[in-house]
Amino acid sequence: MSNATLSNAKILSPKRNSTQAESIPELVTEQLEHFGIKPDSAYGQALANAAEHLYQSQADVMQLWDITQQTLNNIDQKEKVAYFNAKKFLSFQIAKILDSLQNPFRATYQSLSGQDTTAGKSHYPLFDNVTALFSATPVVVRTATYIYACTEWVDDAFQGKESTHQIYSRLLNPTNISLANAIVDMEAGPFAADYLAWNFNSGMAAIDAMLSNVLTHGDVLVVSRNVYGGVFQLLHDYFSRANRMDIQLVWFDGYSAEEFEACFKQAQQDHAERLANGKSLHVYIESPCNPHGLVLDVPGIAKIAHQHDALVMLDSTLATPVLAQPLQHPDKQARPDYVVHSYTKDICGTGATTAGVVIGEAYRMFQSKGDCVNGWDWSRTMFWDVYYIKGAFLDSEKAFDVLTGMKTLPQRMMSKVINTLVFTQFLQSHEAFRVNSSAIASHKNAAISQATMQHGWPCSLFTVDMESAGLDRDTFVRFFDALEPAFGHQVSIGQTNTIILCPALTSHSELDRAEQEKAQIFMTTMRIAMGTDNVKALIAHFVNAARLHIDPVVNGFSEQFMSAEEIERLYMDTAMSVSQQYFSDMPSMQELLG
Repeated sequence: MSNATLSNAKILSPKRNSTQAESIPELVTEQLEHFGIKPDSAYGQALANAAEHLYQSQADVMQLWDITQQTLNNIDQKEKVAYFNAKKFLSFQIAKILDSLQNPFRATYQSLSGQDTTAGKSHYPLFDNVTALFSATPVVVRTATYIYACTEWVDDAFQGKESTHQIYSRLLNPTNISLANAIVDMEAGPFAADYLAWNFNSGMAAIDAMLSNVLTHGDVLVVSRNVYGGVFQLLHDYFSRANRMDIQLVWFDGYSAEEFEACFKQAQQDHAERLANGKSLHVYIESPCNPHGLVLDVPGIAKIAHQHDALVMLDSTLATPVLAQPLQHPDKQARPDYVVHSYTKDICGTGATTAGVVIGEAYRMFQSKGDCVNGWDWSRTMFWDVYYIKGAFLDSEKAFDVLTGMKTLPQRMMSKVINTLVFTQFLQSHEAFRVNSSAIASHKNAAISQATMQHGWPCSLFTVDMESAGLDRDTFVRFFDALEPAFGHQVSIGQTNTIILCPALTSHSELDRAEQEKAQIFMTTMRIAMGTDNVKALIAHFVNAARLHIDPVVNGFSEQFMSAEEIERLYMDTAMSVSQQYFSDMPSMQELLG
């Protein structure tokens, strides 16, 4: 027997870390002794036979995995189909063996219970859960804790060396893990094996965890100006306070790599003393940014930051993995080190839950205790440093909500792109509206959006203001209030319905007037988050609200919009163009057939 075969078999032993066995039969003997089973009894002989097959099967399955890794990239499509279905059926066979244990296991448990009628006494659920393996959707695992196998296995679990042995749902939960795997696959694509994700109870919890893990007391942080108001408050009122983390904030007002490089160099000069005393300089950016939906040159910024060993944290919530895939850039130096999403928005899409995620390279996210990879000690990983102790985990019900929403994300985003392009151009046709969106070809941010976003598609969030119209506050407020019910007066974004609000009074009210104006937010600024609803119906409602409340004050105001015929042509042309781009992304038949 090879050393590899024996090592793989030992993983199943109840004495996996202390075994003295040098063969599979010796592992079997140890197992029977561990549980006090007489090997010469009928039960002992049957158990020994079963255990020996299991030890050998573990070694064989690991050999299958090695062969798969060696051959998967070199076989054709029909062989991949065969590989998949053969392993799928093998999973059913293993599960069938587990299920066959159910009746004798229950009978033994019942015999231990005897006549016990203690209130709350229930059956032992271990094998009842086996059939859940075949659920067509992820199982919602509603449990706080888990049954463990034996002392050495649970010890490994506490050391982070037994990934399938969960201890406590605050740390790991099967539904939560399903979601983490799904977002990594979607965001990192061909590089998914290099990344890991941790899910949190909200987007803000995810951002707080990421900042807490990356930053140390007194560090310098370059932050893009137009970040979500809650993030501004977290940084300004907690991280930057001298009696808290004393983080020195440097606000970056631009969007291009050139503007960022100038800002970064200035930060190095202005805070040279801190940096000379061992403090670090890192970067936090949001792209597309809230509330305008404008895009930063993420690859360019990441390359510059990495030249100076700065870590780059990116909030990519508004892009979703449909509009941008920053972790799939072919040049690793052009990728951010961390990507954060608020699942609450488009990825879930229903507005029914709050959740967030941080994605990073696996060695920065988790290592077993005692390990050190790429000079990064296990104690610095996000799991042990933050996730393990803070408790802002995502529960299984919310994880299931997000997983369900993800199934329709690409189709929803295509619809939102169409609606955004149509509605922004409709607004732009009226001289009283100033549209702040990369969807407008003449906008100063359009070039970066075209270069970095999928097909140059715009974010579905943008702003528009009516400062040049000179409306009094009362007229504007009456017009804004009349936009219901077509436009939802809600605070969150990323749902299927179109939502509108005034950032100065809601999402960015934490900023004072001067900070608001730096962020291009005025009293008449409206933040619009396009949904998947009928954009022509939205336009009609918008025009009628203007007819009702603005026309009596500004004669002929509503007549300055583009005509109904022009809107029809705009809608059809845009829908056809975006749909063609979307469907052109699908693999060709030649590729699919191999």
